[in-house]
Amino acid sequence: MDEHPPVRWLVLTASLTGRAASTARVRLWRALKDLGVGNLRDGVSLLPATAQTRAAFDTLAREVEAEGGTAWLLELPAQAPPVDDALIDLFDRSADCAELLRTLTRLGVELPSWDEATARRELRQVEKALAGIQRVDFFPGVATERARAAVSALATEINRRFSPAEPSPGIGKVQRLDVAAFQARRWATRRHLWVDRVASAWLIRRFIDPKARFLWLDTPADCPADALGFDFDGATFSHLGDKVTFGVLLASFGLDADAGLLRLGQLVHYLDAGGLPVAEAAGFEAMLAGLRDTASDDDSLLAAAIPLLDALHRTYSGARA
Repeated sequence: MDEHPPVRWLVLTASLTGRAASTARVRLWRALKDLGVGNLRDGVSLLPATAQTRAAFDTLAREVEAEGGTAWLLELPAQAPPVDDALIDLFDRSADCAELLRTLTRLGVELPSWDEATARRELRQVEKALAGIQRVDFFPGVATERARAAVSALATEINRRFSPAEPSPGIGKVQRLDVAAFQARRWATRRHLWVDRVASAWLIRRFIDPKARFLWLDTPADCPADALGFDFDGATFSHLGDKVTFGVLLASFGLDADAGLLRLGQLVHYLDAGGLPVAEAAGFEAMLAGLRDTASDDDSLLAAAIPLLDALHRTYSGARA
């Protein structure tokens, strides 16, 4: 593995005895596995010392004691280099990275047969797997970087195939705008609508400009000077910071006080850019893919998607957070 500076360590010893403690032992094992601990021996777990790992071990120690067990949390200073190297080896994630790379190789072969919904779903799965590795990769090295680069390459290929003009995140703050100045306008975005664009068009029609007229562009360069572009580089409204276009529109027109729209925005963000999973995302994506397959053009697709988005907004507005 790569060379590392000296490491301070935390050691948690935990013991739960008796048949009644079997469920608690399973919970403890799962919690330790989720933390990515190194196992020195049964009941003795190791993590590099940070504020986060100490808090996690403290919590587990209290839970063990609440179940009638015993737990000790010890801090070790940096050890002699050979010992430190051996301890660091307990956190080697190269096998996990190799498995992810094998998955990515297979997905690269299958990609030409996918539709966009399948491609985005598979990409989210490998991004989630990579995030899981990185979360517990306390000593990242070449293997993790290769896995990260391979996931990035798959994302680039999917965007090249399905969204060649996908916007890059801009830098700056969202400016609050007066909706009255954006009425009966022409709005333009890239043709062959997908999640962020169709949801943004719905938001414009329903909450911003009820008389909006839409242009579907072959390329962003075709956008007329008098049209309000959205969801492409250089557009009036596009990705900004950690917000996708739908989120930028919400913030720009003060619509982010609407709980239903905020939850819909989480779904759009997850499907367009990743992040926290949303339960309804897979179903919405599948329905949108079906609508796009049967729609004759983007006007028909938007018309078909509007009732679906209306229903989601009503559900989200009435559901408890």
